[in-house]
Amino acid sequence: MKTERGHKTYWAWTAATFFGAGFGKPGPGTWGSVAALLIWLVAALGLHLPAYTLEFWLFVGISLALLIGIPAAGIVELEAGKADPGFVVIDEVIGQWIALLGSAPNWRHALIALALFRLFDITKPFPVRLLEKLPGGWGIIFDDVAAGLYAWGVASLLHLWIH
Repeated sequence: MKTERGHKTYWAWTAATFFGAGFGKPGPGTWGSVAALLIWLVAALGLHLPAYTLEFWLFVGISLALLIGIPAAGIVELEAGKADPGFVVIDEVIGQWIALLGSAPNWRHALIALALFRLFDITKPFPVRLLEKLPGGWGIIFDDVAAGLYAWGVASLLHLWIH
């Protein structure tokens, strides 16, 4: 798919940058993760949702972000002319929400999930880095899905001791 130089598919850029969070400096990935965490905290603490309702909406958010994020990330990658551009942060949003699955709705658990997700997203332990080789939006998104799963697993074990 070729695009005109400078052409932007606005829905894709809006989704891929998570409404501009990806343009935050420094560390756009961290900005994307923090944006996802804040949305979760508002739902968990501000709306006082029961745990099962919070989990349901988290699954809905992850599913929608995957459905929209994979093509959006691929389009933005093509239009930006570089592989896995740093301002594409929908992948961090998805990974962060995965890391939050099963977390108690409080700041302590939220910060643990954030720290673990960022650790696994940055270090990319085996086989996370291999997933970056998938084509287009798939590679952009699925390494962060895997990092989110690692973070979720470790956070779940930690929650057994700090709950």
